[in-house]
Amino acid sequence: MRIATYNVEWFNALFDDDGQVLDNDTWSARWDVTKAAQVAGIARVLRALDADAVMIIEAPDTSRHRDGIVALENFAAHFGLRTTKALMGFRNDTQQEISLLYDPQVVGASHAPGGDDHAPPFDESFKIDLDVDTKAETITWSKPPLEAALHVNDTTLHLIGVHAKSKAPHGAKDEKDAMRISIENRRKQLAQCIWLRKRVEARIAADENVIVLGDFNDGPGLDEYEKLFGRSGVEIVLGEDKGPCMFDPHAATALANRFAAPTTSRFWLARQKRFLQALLDYVMVSPGLMSKRPAWRIWHPFEDPLCFSDKDLHQALLDASDHFPVTLDLAL
Repeated sequence: MRIATYNVEWFNALFDDDGQVLDNDTWSARWDVTKAAQVAGIARVLRALDADAVMIIEAPDTSRHRDGIVALENFAAHFGLRTTKALMGFRNDTQQEISLLYDPQVVGASHAPGGDDHAPPFDESFKIDLDVDTKAETITWSKPPLEAALHVNDTTLHLIGVHAKSKAPHGAKDEKDAMRISIENRRKQLAQCIWLRKRVEARIAADENVIVLGDFNDGPGLDEYEKLFGRSGVEIVLGEDKGPCMFDPHAATALANRFAAPTTSRFWLARQKRFLQALLDYVMVSPGLMSKRPAWRIWHPFEDPLCFSDKDLHQALLDASDHFPVTLDLAL
C-alpha cells in the first residue's frame, strides 16, 4: 500500500463557505497561479501519487461557517479521485487543518487520539522548562497533530500527522527582534517535538506500528540556531539512538551529509531574488515496519527524474504548492 504526506499551500482558499471547489481563472493565494491552475495541479499530483491515504497538511478549514471534510470530499468528487473519504482530528484556528484523505475501498480510518500523564493528548497543554530557569513553560499546538488508526487487511497502522511550529520570525521589527523571535520559536518547536516523541515512545511500547508524517518546519543543519540547542526537532522525534528509533532515509541522508540532503520544498526569497529549497517534510516509520520493505520517494519536480521528464506532472507540482509530496510504500 502507499501512504503520502502533502503540504498544500493555501488549500483553504480554493473553496467557498459551502465547500465547493473554486475552479476559476481568478488568482489563487499562490503567486502568479490561478485557482483553476492550482486545483488542477493538486488533482494531477494526487492522481500521480495514486496513494491509498494522503495526510494533507494545510488542509481546508473547519470552523463556524466552513467544513474541511466536506471540502476535501467535494474536491475528490469534482476531480474523480479514488480517495473519496476525509478524516479530521482536533480542529484548530489557523485555517490550516491536518486531514487524512483516503480510499475507503482499501483502508478504514478513524481518529484515535492518545495521551497519558507524560504526554497529554495533543489538544491539551504540555509543561516543560524551555530555558533552564527551573520554571516550566506551558506549550500548546496551534495545529494539534492528527492521530489516525489506519486499518489495512489484518494490520493497524497508527499515523501521526504533524505540522510543527514555524521558526520564521514573522512580525520582527529589526534584526535583534528577528533573532529573539527565531530563538523563542525554535524553543517552542523543540518542545512540541519532545511532546511528540513521548507519544511515539508510548505507542511503540504498546507494540503499535507507528508512522509520523508531515511538515516539521525543521531538519538537521537547517539553520544557525540549531548549534545553540544542539539538535533539531526531527532528530528528537527520530530518537537519537535512545530507545526505539524511528527511521526516515531522507533524514538519515541529511544527518550523514548535510550538504547533499534531498529537499521537499521550494520557496521564493523576494529580497534575494532566488529560490530556497529545504527538507521539511518527512515520513518516519517505527522499527516494526522495517520488515515491510518500505520504499520512500520525494515527488520533486527537479530532483526526481520521472517528475522532471513528465512535463504535465512537473508543472502540476509547481502550480499546486511550495511543498512536494513524500510517499511511503509498504508490503502489507
